[in-house]
Amino acid sequence: MNRTIAIVGGDARYLELIRQLQALTDTTLLLIGFDKLEQGFTGLKQLAIDEVTPSELDAVILPITGTDSNGMVEPVFSEKKIHLSTNWFQQLKKSTIVFSGIANAYLKNAISKANIKLVPLLDRDDVAIYNSIPTAEGTIMMAIEHTDFTIHSSCVVVVGFGRVGHTVANKFSSLGAKVSVSATHMKDLARVTEMGLTAIPLDQLALHMQACDLLINTIPAPVIRKEEMKHLPSHAVIIDLASKPGGTDFTYAKQRGIKAMLARSLPSIVAPKTAGKILANVIKQEIIQNPY
Repeated sequence: MNRTIAIVGGDARYLELIRQLQALTDTTLLLIGFDKLEQGFTGLKQLAIDEVTPSELDAVILPITGTDSNGMVEPVFSEKKIHLSTNWFQQLKKSTIVFSGIANAYLKNAISKANIKLVPLLDRDDVAIYNSIPTAEGTIMMAIEHTDFTIHSSCVVVVGFGRVGHTVANKFSSLGAKVSVSATHMKDLARVTEMGLTAIPLDQLALHMQACDLLINTIPAPVIRKEEMKHLPSHAVIIDLASKPGGTDFTYAKQRGIKAMLARSLPSIVAPKTAGKILANVIKQEIIQNPY
């Protein structure tokens, strides 16, 4: 039985994702929002969203960022924005699976009204852990590019000890940095200590900023505020890995003359092929298991 999959927008990692999905048998891929691609995909259909019949789709793959609060998708490889209305989702078959990196309130509501399955890829532990590897490598790349000191022997503070924070702390420690990790839960602080790193309760973060060379945030909440930054050395660099708008007061950082950057979609920048394979493996598992 032939299945039809629409890939709506996406960044560089989606190019590898498309290649991986091309290997599926009895599958038709429809590309929406890829009209500016310099490289073509032989045998695949490039369409506008109004040329697609939703009721014929067995799966829809949205960008990692999903949609905005109005259902708009901004594709990387097209200048044309794509609108996915609540009505559009309701025209999908009940067996259709919708994949997105993250899901905001609009997307969740639209999917709920359509009564179909949503798979937020970055909510999955396996995807997030695999994805944390290129994220950590990208963070190292940024640290080297934006500092005038070595990572080795530098004082690095990682805020948050989730799937990304754990990998980032481990990678910087392996490069010889003196790594501290700030977290809330006692079990996380215990694990940080067990790893041979310095554990900092999150409510005490401001007390440990005076010697910090590199501050890396992974928490998507306002945790790097004026109180935390006012004692940072002027040479310190902040790399915020949290989803937009990050957890840093960038206005205050600028006032203090501290370099602070919101690093978005690092896997798509430093390792799009690897990141694309990670996404493809999960999507293929879900699609193959779905009987349609």
